[in-house]
Amino acid sequence: MRLIDAGHTTYFAGGCVRDTLLGIEPKDYDIATSATPAEVQNLFPKSNAIGAHFGVILVKANGFPFEIATFRHDGSYKDGRHPESVTFTTPEDDASRRDFTVNGLFQNPQNGEIIDFVDGQQDLRAQSLKAIGNPTERFQEDALRLMRAIRFASTLGFQIEPATWSAICENSDLLAKISAERIRDEFTTIITSKHRARGFDLLTESGLMKHIVPEVYDLIGCEQPPQWHPEGDVYTHTRIMFDMLADEPSAELALAVLLHDIGKPATYSYDQADDRIRFNGHDRVGTEMADTILHRLKYSNHTIDEVCAMVANHMNFMNVQHMRTAKVKRFMARPTYGDEMELHRVDCASSNGFTDNYEFLRAKEQQFAAEPLIPPQLITGKDLIELGLSPGPQFTEILNTIQTEQLEGRLTNKEEAIDYLRNKED
Repeated sequence: MRLIDAGHTTYFAGGCVRDTLLGIEPKDYDIATSATPAEVQNLFPKSNAIGAHFGVILVKANGFPFEIATFRHDGSYKDGRHPESVTFTTPEDDASRRDFTVNGLFQNPQNGEIIDFVDGQQDLRAQSLKAIGNPTERFQEDALRLMRAIRFASTLGFQIEPATWSAICENSDLLAKISAERIRDEFTTIITSKHRARGFDLLTESGLMKHIVPEVYDLIGCEQPPQWHPEGDVYTHTRIMFDMLADEPSAELALAVLLHDIGKPATYSYDQADDRIRFNGHDRVGTEMADTILHRLKYSNHTIDEVCAMVANHMNFMNVQHMRTAKVKRFMARPTYGDEMELHRVDCASSNGFTDNYEFLRAKEQQFAAEPLIPPQLITGKDLIELGLSPGPQFTEILNTIQTEQLEGRLTNKEEAIDYLRNKED
């Protein structure tokens, strides 16, 4: 390695060391070194000095990006996110300024030796997430560490050490200092991780959820009709759905699970005549709330559109067995259908256990598999003009009618479609 050959102490650092020891393939490799940023740049002339103020240089080698950081000690954190200054120092000091012990490990790239100044190996073996030094100070330095703690607990399946957990709860309001974009990215990783249900609980119990999706707290204690939801309140239903999701759900699916019933508290009513709890229009109200929440968290328009579509449509699954063939095909052809099927599966599995609508659609997938759900149109607007019709809004209605007949199997070619139109005119 160029840095070592130049006489600089150089180690792999942080997450890549942790993951290697856990038998996980690291996503990237960070390097810590005694070389100053200027010395790193001299050795790597094509490097990017965008983080030089904090002692970090971005280097590409063999097509892979590496962050090379000088061993440093951080000054005060006045903004709750970034140090005001850094001082270049020793590996031991560098380890002590990091967030959690399992992230404070170094590894000698030449012989694989682990350099551990913070007892990180012991906590790795115990599967314990523990802040380095005083946990309150670590979180006050950088409030994003509050979210990172929940992320590591969720992705690694670790328990949060008691003093660290107490500090998270006591300092949860510091998250208000962090940008929505930073919170969103950590939140997305948590709710798509293997232990997403536990992450959901930790965010809620710690108070961090107040600064992410505070509407979640209204789900707690929101009772549901026991004949349909024997599992309990809306919060319990939601967390069970998280637990039942297949591995590696899309961000859109995880968000749809979170938000599909977010409108229930606002639409709660009790029908005394029927002795029944109702949530009339909760899908419509929930869609509006989901749109507001996701915009607040700065999700992309694509994600917002897909999640809101899933929230809006999740109650329509109860009607699929009564739909005409054309409507079923259109229902299945929507871009969110695949995720909606998984949403519907866990929605039912976590409550009433009904699978008839799910199985009906799976059977339809087999039945329709031989050809596209929505085949090319038999006729176009140009054909309508050639038939002597004047362009206008009615064209859409006519073309939709022809497509419906096509999807129902009653029209199979252009000639039949034109004959159909002529007969309707007669």
